[in-house]
Amino acid sequence: MRELILGGARSGKSRLAEKLAADSGLAVTYIATSQALDGEMSSRIRLHRERRPAEWALIEEPIELARVLRESANAERCLLVDCLTLWLTNLLMLEDEARLIAEREALLDGLSELPGRIILVSNESGLGVVPMGELTRRYVDEAGWLHQAIAERCQRVVFTVAGLPMLLKGTPL
Repeated sequence: MRELILGGARSGKSRLAEKLAADSGLAVTYIATSQALDGEMSSRIRLHRERRPAEWALIEEPIELARVLRESANAERCLLVDCLTLWLTNLLMLEDEARLIAEREALLDGLSELPGRIILVSNESGLGVVPMGELTRRYVDEAGWLHQAIAERCQRVVFTVAGLPMLLKGTPL
């Protein structure tokens, strides 16, 4: 089963994903795409770590997400990826268009073939004002296109607002 959980900042999307993973009855591997590049991000990472069960495996991978998913997926495991938009940001910051395309296509091409349960978390950032600046506009565009492509490949898509899940596609929670 492939699931995409979207929402804004502090919408409850990660908490929902963690609950679904914990309730799956499978061994869980948490795949973190963030990097502690500043104090604020370090605090966010710490909060996520403190909230996760100690028995969950952790893989930190900011760039090669498709490879990690391929190597880690199996029928008896739930992989929780948090989050796609941080992964996308990491790729955009490389300023290597070929690498961005290759990593994105590797993820999209391989996602449907992976065994086990895959829960993908991502920030929905396309609901507000169009941001100023070329890079921020590109980020919003790339994230929107990525979300559309991922949602197409997922059996369930959920949008979270104020901690409340709204089913967009698939079986109810």
